[in-house]
Amino acid sequence: MRLFVYSPLPDAVRAQLTHGLPAGYEATYARDLPAAEQATACQQAELLFGNPPPEWLAAELPNLRFWQLDSAGFDRYRGLAIAAPVANMGDYFAWPCAETMVAGLLAFYRALPELVRLQAEARWVGAPIRGRMGLLRGKRVVVLGAGAIAQAVRQQLSGFGCEVRLLARTHPQAQLHSRAELRAALPHTDIVVNCLPGSADKFFAAEELAALPSGSVYASVGRGNTTDEPALLAALQAGRLSGAVLDVTEIEPLPASHPFWAMPQVLLTQHSGGGQPQEAEGKVAQLLRNLAHLQAGQPLENLITLRRGY
Repeated sequence: MRLFVYSPLPDAVRAQLTHGLPAGYEATYARDLPAAEQATACQQAELLFGNPPPEWLAAELPNLRFWQLDSAGFDRYRGLAIAAPVANMGDYFAWPCAETMVAGLLAFYRALPELVRLQAEARWVGAPIRGRMGLLRGKRVVVLGAGAIAQAVRQQLSGFGCEVRLLARTHPQAQLHSRAELRAALPHTDIVVNCLPGSADKFFAAEELAALPSGSVYASVGRGNTTDEPALLAALQAGRLSGAVLDVTEIEPLPASHPFWAMPQVLLTQHSGGGQPQEAEGKVAQLLRNLAHLQAGQPLENLITLRRGY
């Protein structure tokens, strides 16, 4: 059985994969092939691990039996017609992504970015900063989405006594179910945390930003395109928002000329939110579990429907 590995893996994790593969399985790594040969090797494989360019998978793939993504999101593959079962990483990144959001919000309220800058300058300011510090405790929060990341954000913020409402059209645990309900809630919201998939393009835009009260904070960990970035920039520049915690941006890497880089009220975590110890090892472990399920004819973990995009 031919496995094409698009994901970049350290040598130790390659060894983990090789050791764990069932007998008769052979792995080919994209990084070991000339660039001109990678797409063909991907298209001829029976098993696929990773997130190759969508155009590689646009042709018919008669050999493909299973595709394991190494991400939770898959909106860029919505247009593909893949007959084989496809699985994502499920909630593997949910807790670390939520911790990144909570850490960013805490950093904002406790003035940590300013204190880090002062430390780099060896400059003691002290007392004046105390008067500008806020508390995450008791904040009114709206989380856009109700998936694994959103649920983890809600769980973590509950420890700070925050009032958290989720927005989702049909999810039974959501309190808000429409854009109209969201806009009615925003004037009474201190923090918005965006956990939406890329299919919700420009969902949080100028009208939503304008509905927030002065001093609110915006955070985003879903997909960068779900935020109307020019509208967010304008709200920050006008002082209508106190700050933003952005793990994702519409263009990544964020261009060096973008104003976000120079704004002290913006914390950029550079799409590192899902990072965790032994991240690659965990991805390979899920792949190996699903290959064992496939071989035994058992249900696969975290199956998805590509056309849904989330």
